[in-house]
This record gives sequence, C-alpha cells and structure tokens, in this order.
Amino acid sequence: MVATIAVILVLILIAAVVFKSIALIPQGEAAVIERLGSYTRTVSGGLTLLVPFIERVRARVDTRERVVSFPPQAVITQDNLTVAIDIVVTFQINDPARAIYGVDNYLVGVEQISVATLRDVVGGMTLEETLTSRETINRRLRGELDAATAKWGLRISRVELKAIDPPPSIQQSMEMQMKADREKRAMILTAEGQRESDIKTAEGEKQARILSAEGEKHAAILAAEAERQATILRAEGERAAKLLNAQGEARAIQKVNAAIKSSEVTPEVLTYQYLDKLPQMAQGEASTMFMIPSQFGDSLELFAKAFANKDEDGVFRYEPAKADDATKEMAGQDDTDAWFETATDPEIARAVAEARAVANKPAESPLSAELGNGPEAPNSLGSGAGSATETSARAIDTQPSQAEDPTLHPEQKQE
Repeated sequence: MVATIAVILVLILIAAVVFKSIALIPQGEAAVIERLGSYTRTVSGGLTLLVPFIERVRARVDTRERVVSFPPQAVITQDNLTVAIDIVVTFQINDPARAIYGVDNYLVGVEQISVATLRDVVGGMTLEETLTSRETINRRLRGELDAATAKWGLRISRVELKAIDPPPSIQQSMEMQMKADREKRAMILTAEGQRESDIKTAEGEKQARILSAEGEKHAAILAAEAERQATILRAEGERAAKLLNAQGEARAIQKVNAAIKSSEVTPEVLTYQYLDKLPQMAQGEASTMFMIPSQFGDSLELFAKAFANKDEDGVFRYEPAKADDATKEMAGQDDTDAWFETATDPEIARAVAEARAVANKPAESPLSAELGNGPEAPNSLGSGAGSATETSARAIDTQPSQAEDPTLHPEQKQE
C-alpha cells in the first residue's frame, strides 16, 4: 500500500515537473521568461522548455497591432471654446520586456499620454483651425505619442480624431453658417448653371441665326438666279414672239401683195372705193368741214396716169400688170383664194359702167368749169361731191362689161 502511494506520488511529481518544464506560446504572442525572479529571455510562437521550479513565464504579451478607442476628452481651444474630441490610437508592442518592466500598465499610459498630447496640440489652435486641421492634428499626435512611448517598447502607427463636438451654441451657429454656406454654394452653382445655360442658348441662337442667314442667302441667290433665268426666258420668248409676229406680218403682207397682183384689181375699182369713202370721212365726229381743192381734177388725172396709159382717144385705160411666177406661187400658197375674194362686186361693175358712160360724153364736165375759177377756191363737200365723181369718171378708162371682163372667174361669168 505504501509502495503504491509512493508510486502515485512519484507520478504526480513527474507530471508536475513535466508541466512546469514545458510552455506553449501561440503565434502572435510573446512570453517573458524569468529565472529565479530575474528576466532571462523573451520567447514567442512555439513550444518552450523551462527549468522546473527555476524558470517561469512572467507575462504573455499580444504582439499584434492593437486599436484602442478612448472616451471623449474635453479640450479647450485657443479661443476658449470647449470641444469634446474622441481619438483612436493604433499601436503595436515591439519589445515585450520593456512593456512589462517599463510601465505598470501600458494601456493606461498610452491613454494618458494621448489625452495630454491632444490638449497640448488643440490648445494652440482656434475652433475653426481645429475643425479644418484634422490631418495636422493626427500627424502631430502620432509623432509626440511615438516619441513618448518608445521607451515602453511601443510603436504608435496611427492616431485618428474620431469626432470633434463643439458646444451646443456653437453647433447652432455652425449649422446656421453651414446652411448659409450651402445656400451660397447652391446659389453660386445655380448662377453658374444659368450662366452656362445662357451661354449655350446664346451659342445656339447664334448658330441658328448664322444658319438662317446662310439659308436666306442661298434662297436669295436661288431666287435671283431663278428671276434672271425667268427674265432671260421671257426676253427670249418676247424676242421669238416679235420675230414670229414680224415674220407673220411680212408673210401676210407678201401674201396680200401677191393676192392683189394675182387678182388684177383695176384702178376703176380703187377710184370708186376712194370716192365712196370720201362722204364717210366727212361724216366723222372730228371733222366739221372737208375742203376739196380746185386742182382735185388734176390730182385725179395724175392718179389715173400713175395707174393707166393714155389711149389714142385721150382716155386713160389701165392695163393690169402680169403677175410673175413668184407672185403667182406666193398667191397660191396657204389657200389665198379662200382668204381674199377677187371677183368684182356687181354694184361696183354698174358704177364703173355709169362712169364709162359719163366719160364717153363729148361735152365738158361741170366740175371742170367750177375748178377753173381759181387754183385756191375751195368747195364744200356737199356741192363738190357729185362734180368730183364726174371729174374722176373722165379719168377712168372704158373697160369691157362684166360678161367680157377677162379677169373674172368662170363662175362669175356664168352669174
């Protein structure tokens, strides 16, 4: 029994010795080893053997980067305004032995040094500078904290100001100012937008006017060109119309002349028509008196000489000119027989016969006696019309009757 107890005690002692001689250090941690109460070494990551009852693990330290947030700290600015500032400090333990032996509690030490450094930095700034200089404050805090905690084996990697809260009255003023600033910026942006819009609108109107002017210019050019072409075409048309009209008139005159030549109109007919028109000329509204000069008979004689030859008996007889081939050809074109009636009117033939009878009388005509009173003694139309007729009849040659007229067509001879 005693032996059994002894064996058990030996086993317990062996287990205790083994337990005391082995230390397992996880990754990311470091262990400070003391031997007989004195620092001997720092181990990290793995299995560590210790001398039983002589060496021990003094402390285990987390060597990973740690983020510590401290409560809001009341800080007075240079313009005597109290602000509450929350800071976040990120640090890492580089030397576990210094962190264990250099300071009682390095977390409290980091907090106190951070608050003191923050008050020192912010105390030299105004509220506006504090609110607008976060990067400057962070940089200064990190530098001063890193220098202060280096002896503790700590490395300050980053310091951030999480919040800066001014007093409520200041917050209201700031909110009003921020609101005014936002409204100001909004007005500026609105004005800038309106200005840009006006510029774009003006540019668009300018381009529209330019395009409209270009369009009007091209339209005016096209209209002017069209008017010029129309004027040219109208002038060409008028010229062609005048040319055709002149050619038509010339052709008509040629055809009329040819028709007259081919029809062999006698001077007796022309004289009768002339004498027949004298009363109508005298009856015109613009004529109140028609004077016949005393030499009217001589004029008729000259008129007869112009169109006839004097025969042996002293009477002028008209021999119509023979129409040449060109005249006959001209007269035969375009159905001129249907245009002009060349047959002698029966009334004209009777008048010509009467004129022949008067012309064959041996006695002198009374008209010659009246005309002999003086070269300038005028007679009225009413008293001289019959005498003029008798005098003109003397100048008319005796022509064959209608049945013997060689110029008449066969149809007229049958009538």
